[in-house]
Amino acid sequence: MRHPPHRSRLRLPASHLSPLRPFLATAALVLAGTAVAPGATATSVAPSCTVEYQTVGQWDGGFQGAVTITNNSAVMSSWQLTFDFADGQRITQGWSAKWSQSGTAVTASNESWNGSLGTGASISTGFIASWSGKNTAPATFKLNGATCTMDSEPGPTDPPGPTDPPDPGDSPPLLKVSGNKLVDDNGVTRRLLGVNRSGGEFMCVQGRGIFDGPVDDASVKAIADWNAGAVRIPLNEECWLGLDNIKPEYAGANYLAAVKDLVRRVKAHGMTPILELHWSWGEYTGSGAGCSDIHASCQKPMPNARYTPSFWASVASTFKDDRAVVFDLFNEPYPDRATSTPEQAWTCWRDGGTCSGIGYEVAGMQDLIDAVRGTGAENVILVGGLAWSNDLGQWLTHRPSDPAGNLAAAWHVYNFNYCSNESCWNSTLAPVAAEVPLVAGEIGENTCAHSFIDRVMAWFDERKLSYLGWTWNTWDCSSGPSLISNYDGTPTSYGIGLRDHLRALDE
Repeated sequence: MRHPPHRSRLRLPASHLSPLRPFLATAALVLAGTAVAPGATATSVAPSCTVEYQTVGQWDGGFQGAVTITNNSAVMSSWQLTFDFADGQRITQGWSAKWSQSGTAVTASNESWNGSLGTGASISTGFIASWSGKNTAPATFKLNGATCTMDSEPGPTDPPGPTDPPDPGDSPPLLKVSGNKLVDDNGVTRRLLGVNRSGGEFMCVQGRGIFDGPVDDASVKAIADWNAGAVRIPLNEECWLGLDNIKPEYAGANYLAAVKDLVRRVKAHGMTPILELHWSWGEYTGSGAGCSDIHASCQKPMPNARYTPSFWASVASTFKDDRAVVFDLFNEPYPDRATSTPEQAWTCWRDGGTCSGIGYEVAGMQDLIDAVRGTGAENVILVGGLAWSNDLGQWLTHRPSDPAGNLAAAWHVYNFNYCSNESCWNSTLAPVAAEVPLVAGEIGENTCAHSFIDRVMAWFDERKLSYLGWTWNTWDCSSGPSLISNYDGTPTSYGIGLRDHLRALDE
């Protein structure tokens, strides 16, 4: 949904989580040069550049690397960084540079848009790579041919025990798709019923933090006390990937660490975490645009090919060993506002590429599924439709292929949407729900009441479908669907409807 001044589609403030850090190895590398005049005594000179290299996430067989280059010499119109891996690591994808590898030798060259590097300026880039046995940090870097030495420093690790949530009483189920149902490993049907926890999508890109409001154990327990069984967590791809337009304290390893910590807390209270990409890179100023910014500061019509597949490969690699975590690929696609025909819009939605009316190369839903499954992750994936996920009319016709068979449809509805009545739900949602699991990832109304969501929940309950209320944030419910007035779980007049309904359910 859109957020009040930072939202996704006329909707209220949308925030998107903060990640935890698998900060497994950090090496700060200083590239230094010396010059000696004939007959003169050698004197030290300032380093020609500085490189910081970090392993910000590592898992069995793969890791995510982050590199920050600072130019301490003359202005460069183009740059090329080279280094060697010592243990057979292989880069599989990267961003903010043109990455290539021959044997152990790795080269990162500037993109067309970030070639200029002024004196004192920095550029951040990153990659995903495979590893086996050991994952030693590179020992030597060269920038534009200048050899540099490494001044290594030990890197931090995951936060110690005191930051971890308590041991869970009831663990959330390990989910998979069976026909048109979500089931656990015992074959028992499960529904995702709960709330959205906005903040992780907008706070970091606005330079104000990672989450909006507390995400400590007490605040997460307050969600569980509503009898919620799932929490949808919006994310920002630039913050997760640690791009250089984000403040370092809210980016990369710090963001990952915060997100992972929230996921642990949600699970500790028996709830299913749903990780969702809310805001993404790409300049779009056409119909329905939420901003004119190229950066991930609002909802874009479609994911982009530059960063989004890398984002999902990293997220999936981080959580692929935990099928209690669900992936929601893209908050609210709306290519239909940019293209000329519904067929063009649905084709763009599934296949990506060059899409009419969208100025950047699009990553389609099939591209993102492939990025997730390419890591070996078999987690359940949610895929929203068109018109800010309110239109599922051709979802089945253009359904992407999922080799894991764990694909579900996502749908959003507010009282001001087009498909906001039972007639539309019967004609467009019911056929989808008959074939695949259907999850209403966002339901809400901007009236500060709950009569509309009461109707939505009744329709979904009758069919044993899933839904999550927008949003567990203390905003003004008269300007958008805010469920609470305090993070202790005190509901707004709108939130009372969801809270009392969830508590009355016998599941």
